[in-house]
Amino acid sequence: MPRTPAPPRAKSPRAAPGPAPRYHHGDLRAALLRAAEDELVERGADGFSLRGVARRVGVSHAAPAHHFADTGALLAALAAEGFRRFLATQRARQARAAADPRAQLLAAGAGYIEFAASHPALFRLMFASDRPHRDDPDLTQAACAAFDHLAVCVAATGTPGTPPARADLVAAWAMAHGLADLMNAGQFDALLPAEGRDAAIAAILGRAIPPAAPQPSADGKR
Repeated sequence: MPRTPAPPRAKSPRAAPGPAPRYHHGDLRAALLRAAEDELVERGADGFSLRGVARRVGVSHAAPAHHFADTGALLAALAAEGFRRFLATQRARQARAAADPRAQLLAAGAGYIEFAASHPALFRLMFASDRPHRDDPDLTQAACAAFDHLAVCVAATGTPGTPPARADLVAAWAMAHGLADLMNAGQFDALLPAEGRDAAIAAILGRAIPPAAPQPSADGKR
């Protein structure tokens, strides 16, 4: 007896595909900057790539172009963000220090070194890499704000109402930056052990900042 063919199975309705994950305006930019710092830490400025950043975020390699024209633009934005965090670290140190100008300058220097030690790859990008677009307006503004803060702190240790002497400004900057670079290179591991390092750094920085001369009193005596 011939077999009756089975009726065709009804196809179960297929769920409509959901929308692909999307980043809202600003979310993608922030995600790219976070991934850019991870890429920088892992691969360094020389090995940094937009494709690597996009892969970390989980977007197409063309997606970063919605916010950053090229690698130099993304690195400029990351460096600008670095300068803002760099300045915030100095201000945080100053908020815990005594109010006199010398103590404030020493605290800013300690914050300078703290940031460099905590974010060595970002610190090198900010000061020593030619890959960011250095003419980027946001980067210029952020870098100038950090430098202006140093100048104001140095000026406050001198004669009120006068700009800082160039030699004093360069000495303070060179001392803080030189210490930061040498410490990041591991050159002071034995000379400046972790225990007591903050006090030692303050003493070293203080050598570039002579104590303020006593001001004459109203009767002309010191």
